[in-house]
Amino acid sequence: MAEERVKLTQYSRGAGCGCKIAPKVLEEILQTTLQPTPDKNLLVGNSSNDDAAVYDIGNGQALISSTDFFMPVVDDAFDFGRIAAANAISDIYAMGGRPFLALAILGWPVEKLPSSLAREVLDGARTICAEAGIAMAGGHSIDSAEPIFGLSVNGLTGIEKIKRNNTANEGDWLLMTKPIGTGILSTAQKRGLIKQEHVQIMIDQMCRLNKIGIELGDVRSVTAMTDVTGFGLLGHLFEMANAANLSAEIYYSQLPVMEGAREYLAQRIVPDATYRNWNSYSAQTGFEKGVNVMEAFNLLPDPQTNGGILFAVKEKALKEVREILQQNDLTGFMEPIGRFIKKEEKTILVKQEGK
Repeated sequence: MAEERVKLTQYSRGAGCGCKIAPKVLEEILQTTLQPTPDKNLLVGNSSNDDAAVYDIGNGQALISSTDFFMPVVDDAFDFGRIAAANAISDIYAMGGRPFLALAILGWPVEKLPSSLAREVLDGARTICAEAGIAMAGGHSIDSAEPIFGLSVNGLTGIEKIKRNNTANEGDWLLMTKPIGTGILSTAQKRGLIKQEHVQIMIDQMCRLNKIGIELGDVRSVTAMTDVTGFGLLGHLFEMANAANLSAEIYYSQLPVMEGAREYLAQRIVPDATYRNWNSYSAQTGFEKGVNVMEAFNLLPDPQTNGGILFAVKEKALKEVREILQQNDLTGFMEPIGRFIKKEEKTILVKQEGK
């Protein structure tokens, strides 16, 4: 009789980027009266909510550094390693950089789960690092109450190519490179309610590298960029708009949504983190007539794990960006999902149709 496979999601309270601390709580944690150590070479640090730190290393080059880890978002150990690695590397791509080195971060409940599964997690991460063309060159491990895995990743880019999340301009179009809904599907899996045909769709999306960020970094008229993760599309767009002192329109009918997501929403399958996200951003979100507000309430703040790149682009560069998307087999993401507008009472305005 075949040995039953361990389901990793049964050993963790959270799942993937849904493990993130709620935005309001995180804001309280990061508050400090201590003055930062001055460093003229630190180009991006704690003063903003960007995806990674950026350091000027001379000769027009910048080092991009980030860390990301979480508890299992899928049951299979090898896939968990792949997803966690792809998600961590995404922070480098989201800044327009090219990753070159990774270190592993592993927490494992050694008395609950066999070490062979931890090895599978590491092997999954190695395959993604190889796909990204980088080495997983070491790391650190601890005996923890729940399984945890991620990477610390370094990348490089030219200083003039750095993409930040707070530099959008009024009139810039918004595009994204993956559909939303991974939080809903992963919650359906954790509850044992996901259909088999949706499992691989979910895994494939969360394992797909956001390499397109390197090419978008080369486009000067791509004015701001981030990746959509634990705060959902709503939260990460709010960060972009608020930091640039702008508001943003979302064209709800044009949002790409994962196959199966609406089906599970109809069964009231929603991650707990969705509600935490919504509570953080709802006061600054407005809806026009015609939008399915209840559905949007569950979709827009849905926590994504290794979600797509969300970026702002000037209208004059739309053709160039569409060519890049087409070359990367992303023809389904060539139309804007929104636009930045002048600052209004609400930071995010959800409309049913776009212009």
